[in-house]
Amino acid sequence: MANYTFVNSEFFFLLVLPLVLLVWYILKHKSISSAILFSGTEGIDTRPTIKQQLRHLPTLFKIGAATLMIIALARPQSSTNWEESTTEGIDIVLTMDISGSMLAQDLKPDRLEASKNVAMDFISRRKNDRVGLVIFAGESFTQCPLTTDHNVLINLFKDVKSGMVDDGTAIGMGLATAVNRLKDSESISKVIILLTDGVNNSGMVPPLTAAEIAQKFGIRVYTIGVGTEGFAPYPFQTPFGIQYQEVEVKIDEKTLQDIATLTDGKYFRATNNNSLKEIYKDIDALEKSKIEVTEFHKRSEEFLPFAIMGFRFIISWIYFTNYLFKTDSLNVKIRTYRIFEFSIWNSCFNTCYATL
Repeated sequence: MANYTFVNSEFFFLLVLPLVLLVWYILKHKSISSAILFSGTEGIDTRPTIKQQLRHLPTLFKIGAATLMIIALARPQSSTNWEESTTEGIDIVLTMDISGSMLAQDLKPDRLEASKNVAMDFISRRKNDRVGLVIFAGESFTQCPLTTDHNVLINLFKDVKSGMVDDGTAIGMGLATAVNRLKDSESISKVIILLTDGVNNSGMVPPLTAAEIAQKFGIRVYTIGVGTEGFAPYPFQTPFGIQYQEVEVKIDEKTLQDIATLTDGKYFRATNNNSLKEIYKDIDALEKSKIEVTEFHKRSEEFLPFAIMGFRFIISWIYFTNYLFKTDSLNVKIRTYRIFEFSIWNSCFNTCYATL
């Protein structure tokens, strides 16, 4: 969008001159009156002639020329501003535990659904990043590779449920699968968010071994232990339907802390829905995409149209004064005055051109 500024704005004080000239001209013509007595008006054409209708034009051209020249002297400039932004996103893999213990209802409606809802909200805020999803229980697999199509990812996230793979908690396998998705990434930052509610009891890869591999590839791991302190209600299927029993919450916090420390990440503990939301907000704040914004400014001189139009007004004023409204009774003194006045206008124009 173009903005207009004036380099020599002090010249606008000169606009008083054409205003005074206009007021003087109006008052002068109001004071002129004449009276001629006729015995009758028959045969007299009282309609104004073309010259009479256009008699004010020379003065209007003179005032307009002065106004336009003053604006040209003020040196108007148009400036156009725009910016270009370069975004370097982050590659993030969400690694989520979907083992049977994630059905515990210390978070509402249960740990798995609460984790999915918060994670999907997190994904929707990462507009410039590629995000992928790895799920694990007794084994792990990639539910969605890295993608910028977050709508597809969220739809695949909604399909995640407990029981998709053999039960168990293979934290090391889940982490190793996520590392495999990120190891060839050329992103400025590579991040894994690992969420679990238990202790590693399955899989062929120990959690700390997977963490060491992540460290070698420059991958930062944020770990989240989800579950309340003490005991949590867990659903059991019985002949009489689903019954809830209090089950002790066991999270291997030491291992999760070690993984985070080894990879320059951070460990979080989510004991309820609100704390889980705050954890994802903290991670969102810690991992920001790199956005470089370059601003451009372009200035263009805009005085020339005003100067050209002002000069045209001067030519029109000279033409109307010396040709269209020329009379035989025009004496030498008046002609000399007009030539002198024209030379002043010409000097003003040359001064304007030299100044600009």
